[in-house]
Amino acid sequence: MEYTNSVGALARKRGLKFHIDGARIFNAAVALKVDVKDLVAAADSISVCLSKGLGAPVGSLLVGSREFIRVARRNRKMLGGGMRQAGILAAAGVIALTKMSKRLHEDHENAEALGDGLRKLGEETNGAVEVISSSTNFVIFALHSNKCTAVEFSKRLLEGHKVNIGGPRDHNSFRLVVHYHITAEKVQQILAAFSAILTN
Repeated sequence: MEYTNSVGALARKRGLKFHIDGARIFNAAVALKVDVKDLVAAADSISVCLSKGLGAPVGSLLVGSREFIRVARRNRKMLGGGMRQAGILAAAGVIALTKMSKRLHEDHENAEALGDGLRKLGEETNGAVEVISSSTNFVIFALHSNKCTAVEFSKRLLEGHKVNIGGPRDHNSFRLVVHYHITAEKVQQILAAFSAILTN
């Protein structure tokens, strides 16, 4: 919050507008234990994604002054944007904001458990797994196994254990994202699948 406030102060000093891309702003607020409105108070405008973390099927919000939104709507219309009969999507957005935002701490706790489990597995396998980063609902890890390549590892997880972690980001690192559908029980299933491949 101190950082966003300082950026806002700098922007005002220079006569600039300050926009925050808040794709996962609710996750950030939960992790920092602050209210979203306080975290973005220094901004002139923010965007909020309703599908990343909040579980809506689609949708984003643009937040700003009445005049800013008026101009944004006009520009959207000029570019051919807009939707009709969007009520069902708006309803999902309301649930995302009013209910899903209040359970994000569960995702963070499950990501922490996943990161801790992978660290323990790394110790048990002489560093076959290295957790690079674990924060909010993200766990980034690198695979250093002599049993299989990162691509083979991903394939074996999917085919043998029905765990889909996608392909590696580079030659050996992966980014795991914990969300509403990844429960504490599923975290244990994921860890068991990793262990089955890396310890046998």
